[in-house]
Amino acid sequence: QNRAVVAVKKEMEEAQPMDRLICGDVGYGKTEVALRAAFKAIQDGKQVALLAPTTILASQHYSTFRERLATFPLTVEMLSRFKSPKEQKAIISSLTEGKVDLVVGTHRLLSRDIHFRDLGLVIIDEEQRFGVQHKEKLKKLKGLVDVLTLTATPIPRTLYLSLAGIKNMSVIETPPSGRLPVKTFLYPSDDQLIRQVILRELDRGGQVYYVHNRVETIEGAALRIRRLVPSARIAVGHGQMRDGRLEQIMLDFMEGESDILLCTTIIENGLDIPRVNTLIVEDAQNFGLAQLYQLRGRVGRSSVQAYAYLLYPPHKRITPHAEKRLEAIQEFTELGSGYYLALRDMEIRGAGNILGTRQHGHIAAIGFDLYCKLLASAVAELKGEKEKISEPIPQIDLPVTAFVPEEYVADKRQKISLYQRMAEVRVLDEVEDLREELLDRLGPIPEEVETLLSVLALRCFAAKRGIALFAAGDRQIKIKMSWGRGVTLQELERLRKHPNLRLTVKPDVLLLQLFLEPGRWDDFARELMSRFDEVTR
Repeated sequence: QNRAVVAVKKEMEEAQPMDRLICGDVGYGKTEVALRAAFKAIQDGKQVALLAPTTILASQHYSTFRERLATFPLTVEMLSRFKSPKEQKAIISSLTEGKVDLVVGTHRLLSRDIHFRDLGLVIIDEEQRFGVQHKEKLKKLKGLVDVLTLTATPIPRTLYLSLAGIKNMSVIETPPSGRLPVKTFLYPSDDQLIRQVILRELDRGGQVYYVHNRVETIEGAALRIRRLVPSARIAVGHGQMRDGRLEQIMLDFMEGESDILLCTTIIENGLDIPRVNTLIVEDAQNFGLAQLYQLRGRVGRSSVQAYAYLLYPPHKRITPHAEKRLEAIQEFTELGSGYYLALRDMEIRGAGNILGTRQHGHIAAIGFDLYCKLLASAVAELKGEKEKISEPIPQIDLPVTAFVPEEYVADKRQKISLYQRMAEVRVLDEVEDLREELLDRLGPIPEEVETLLSVLALRCFAAKRGIALFAAGDRQIKIKMSWGRGVTLQELERLRKHPNLRLTVKPDVLLLQLFLEPGRWDDFARELMSRFDEVTR
């Protein structure tokens, strides 16, 4: 958190406008970073706009900022439906005249009648709840405006902009003291399970969030829960209630007037009730990753162990994407895992169109690594830089089990880093260096990793000799190579006469088939490499 504050203040003092993403888990203190940035901007004579996705969250921010800045001669206002038209008109007039230092609001801040005298900083909270057009419109309020974005799980487009260096990013990873990770369970929906979960929470004096995201059937869900747990006091809340009614239900729940809040995703942002430590989500397969993560962040806000139950219909088929999302939310339960969950979301959905407004794309269709290379190539072309021509990577097709097992490298980040290093290996010496490093850092190398290193060595050998394809099959090895790269005409004659070797000459390529006695593919490969060196020496 302290590093984030220092980075934000430093960037605000630079000549070019700030565009920084603060990524931190729910309750990790992103608001404190925003508050200090806002105070600095106001001290420098600028106005600040804070955009929140819901009226309840805007109201919460308004209270926090007013309370913290009360001892300073600053004017903090809020624009939302809680204000009467007359009050709103007065606030808008004060903004234009420069009498308001900081304004908190919802989409109302994006209206055409809002004009600032000297806007210096825009803070966007829970950015995943806003569309790209909303955020770009905010930036256009003034040409040179600093932008600070707060989120626990950035949308893939925003995260990619940060990873690509187009946006700067600070990750707050230090949890508040005493915080425990929320235990997350994925189950088919079952009445008996729901009853047990609710009763266990009520028995320890807590409260429950029950998310049913269909307004038309929410009353039916309330009857079902009353039948399962007759002793529980149930409150129902959703966004289609008349003004004031929803806020009153929320306040009553916060004060302990009810045991269960049966609601839609209105609780996703802003509510902070330490007594609520069980969350039940119906039809979890229909929610996005960021939504599930935000919902889970509503519980576990104290030192009490919290639980999240994600339920799906027992007899309904779930789409592959939904299955991946549910597996990811169950996998990333550690404190501070929002950033890594967002990375997984980008992997599942794609990064979107970074120059357009689409927030998801088709990275999976071409692979993230190739996507980055294509983007880098296009940027270099636009800059007029000469593109580096990279050597083609040989295709190695072998009947082997080659990977880094969980028992050898348990940490996911470390494993990804290791795979990235392996992907970048181009010469045999680097393979040996990597083998020595693994022995030194992680101990004896398992067979699967040794096989993987052998494949890397073979790939380096193939690349050096212009081999495009190396495939091992049933008692034979096929090699496809380009003319003029790995073999001369004299060597070709020697290859023709070699026993156990079939040579096919085509206009563009040479195809070699080596027939050997039964054995391991790597013995075949070593034999082939030595023979190949022998005949082409």
